[in-house]
Amino acid sequence: MSQNRIPGSSGYALIGDKSLDFYKDPVHFCNSRIHSFGSRIFQARLLNKPTIFVCSVKGMKEMLCEKVNCFEASYTPSMCKLFGDVICFTHGEEAQLLRLSLMQLFNNKALEIHRDYVNRVCTRNLKDLEQCREPVAIYGMFKRLATELVLGIFLNIDAEESAAFFKQITELSTQHWHGLISAPVNVKVSAWSSGFSQALEAKEKLLSIINDRLRSENEGFVSKIKDVPFPENCSAAQHLLLFISALIPKALASLLTSFTIELAGSNKAHVRKCAQENETFLDHVLLEIERLWPSFIGGRRVAKQDTTLCGYTVPKGMQVMFVAFAVHRDPEIFADPDEFQPERWSGRNAGQETLLCCFGNGSRNCIGIGLNDMILKTAVGYLLNNYCWEMDPPTQSLHYKWLPVTRPCEDLKMKFTLCSYKSQCSSSTPECSAHHERSV
Repeated sequence: MSQNRIPGSSGYALIGDKSLDFYKDPVHFCNSRIHSFGSRIFQARLLNKPTIFVCSVKGMKEMLCEKVNCFEASYTPSMCKLFGDVICFTHGEEAQLLRLSLMQLFNNKALEIHRDYVNRVCTRNLKDLEQCREPVAIYGMFKRLATELVLGIFLNIDAEESAAFFKQITELSTQHWHGLISAPVNVKVSAWSSGFSQALEAKEKLLSIINDRLRSENEGFVSKIKDVPFPENCSAAQHLLLFISALIPKALASLLTSFTIELAGSNKAHVRKCAQENETFLDHVLLEIERLWPSFIGGRRVAKQDTTLCGYTVPKGMQVMFVAFAVHRDPEIFADPDEFQPERWSGRNAGQETLLCCFGNGSRNCIGIGLNDMILKTAVGYLLNNYCWEMDPPTQSLHYKWLPVTRPCEDLKMKFTLCSYKSQCSSSTPECSAHHERSV
């Protein structure tokens, strides 16, 4: 085994912790260390534990694919308390069998059942945007859309027919989600209770609602999940709680927001036209959005045994974190890594979609990737077919924050107008004439 020491220092307990620096500005935290150490793999102390940060494609693929059996998921006890025994927290053969069972609910045939519903909800939420008197705050709009889709698909709850019920579950999901970003202290004092305590209360109320739906519904996803052979310590209700987590609408809203920002303005009319006319180019636009602005910052693992990553020694018990936005901007793989270039996916990076890790990678990636893609393509397809849009006012800050999901620090506002793409662009494929000759 290589004895190469990982650059950086994990420091001393408590006084050497760099969690505040990382969570305050993860981009600067990683980029400054990559520059200082001359390595896209380095170490520091995170959450008071020595942690290896993986910011390269090669390191990520080793960690999540080639040496997946050397690592296991690292989650805090508070996360397990909030969700129960679900697929995220299982390991080994049990995880593989559970994944195979659940994947039947997310394969292409199963997803087709939801296509009409996704189309209908996207149309209802996105129509008449041009009639809005005030510019539209897009992240909030997309989060509402995604929340309606998630609750409709997984629990058969119609936001129009059951508005009060929909609002109740949305509020409980938000309260439950806040437990993940609260101190894991279950405290109740008189009329006051901690954020984590409130999240646990929301969990119990949500599980009660979910169990009622499991008993009463005889169609849709909520009916089919009852047939999954869960292990003794798992349940359909716990997994539905995971699937309706407020984090999922946030992740969808993150990507939809970044898409809308990147394709805003008259100078992007040719990109919008190409994406509207050519499905392959649209796929490449969405891949590039995912590459530059992955919804999630990354994921953590712990080494089950002594191993290596990119030749560096990783001792048993070591915490390891892959950082998605840094992996996606690895210059060894992605030329001009900070540039929006959809055409890279038909050129140098053709066929390399599996080098992205927005939703994990390898045998334990997100099982809902297909559903995520269907929703994204339906929503952006409606926008492209009906609207032109631009920032209003045009001088809004584009500064991003990366936690809990990637999005602008401010909820950017857009002005939508009805738009016909005729005569707006003379470019055509391949790749919209190399992205209109690199946007002229």
